[in-house]
Amino acid sequence: MKPRTIAVVLLSLFGAAAAWAQSGPTPVREDFKPSTLNQPGQEYPQVNSQRYARFRVVAPQAQSVIVSLGGREGTPLHKGEDGAWTGTTAVPLDEGFHYYRLSVDGGTFNDPGALNFYGSTRWESGIEVPAGDQDFYALKDVPHGRVEQVLFPSKSTGTVRRAFVYTPPGYDRDVAARYPVLYLQHGWGEDETAWSNQGRAHLIMDNLIAAGKIRPFLIVMTYGMTNDVRIGGLAKFDFNPFRTVLVDELIPYVDAHFRTLPDAAHRAMAGLSMGGMETRWITLKHLDTFSHIGLFSGGSISPADVKATPGFKEKVKLVFVGYGSRELAPPRAGALAGFGGDPRADTEALAQDGIRSVFYVSPDTAHEFQSWRRCLFQFAPLLFRE
Repeated sequence: MKPRTIAVVLLSLFGAAAAWAQSGPTPVREDFKPSTLNQPGQEYPQVNSQRYARFRVVAPQAQSVIVSLGGREGTPLHKGEDGAWTGTTAVPLDEGFHYYRLSVDGGTFNDPGALNFYGSTRWESGIEVPAGDQDFYALKDVPHGRVEQVLFPSKSTGTVRRAFVYTPPGYDRDVAARYPVLYLQHGWGEDETAWSNQGRAHLIMDNLIAAGKIRPFLIVMTYGMTNDVRIGGLAKFDFNPFRTVLVDELIPYVDAHFRTLPDAAHRAMAGLSMGGMETRWITLKHLDTFSHIGLFSGGSISPADVKATPGFKEKVKLVFVGYGSRELAPPRAGALAGFGGDPRADTEALAQDGIRSVFYVSPDTAHEFQSWRRCLFQFAPLLFRE
């Protein structure tokens, strides 16, 4: 996979990342409710039962206010007599989480009514569109694990770096128990907060554990160094510095400070988008470190990769590849070849060759967090099955 192709594909995918909406005029129902990601006490933004979003921004002196969700055409707001600007998206949004920002007289701002989330290399406003299957990442009355910040030394970068570690319910009670570990990576423009804040990885884990559907394990989330170059310069992105941080520095730190099962059989790596590409590149070179691989909208592993990687069939216990359904539809499907080939065909070919491989499609989603929440929900129960 050539670096130039990586940049081209990522540019294509991020163009429709935040809100790939259905087309066609639809009468808008006036049953709008505040987004669950609003600041305390704030009524806007709102979402209705058809997945339209409505925004209201108080800016009496402004001449223009536009809401932009990812790569979509902006939603212009209209000024009322009270000095507030209001507007509704022209089409419904996909279910799940979306980043957005305000353009006020040409300047870029966050919405004071919404919580902020790190994405696109900046803190952006967030809106949540209720999903029909949101129960799997809902906050429920079940035992909860803990997401702990750790600071670990990195000699290779000359810095102290940050990671977040999810430990499952009961971790502190049974001091004799040891656990497998999943190293879970964010995408370009995001950081180590993404999988907890946007992805709700800890709640997905809590609910799966409470339902008895998975073997409890730790999740480690750290910054993938993907924002050191702009998306247009990703052709120059070098995976090696992050490989050193992850494999030579973070993993030994986690194994020394947490009760892990410190071997490849009990260690997995997965990531979304750019994090999936990092996962692919690192795991193929470190099969003595990782035995379970998850690529969420981040490429695939082909039979040629298997052939070029000594010991793959003997050492790899799982290959999971997942995408949003809209990513696989024309014309976008052709762009995916730059991630290593046709992801469905590659994954099915591995299965036919006797490798445990799974291909998952998130219905009615694109290159966005609802796809990746669902990928994690499908991936987690497959991990570390003896």
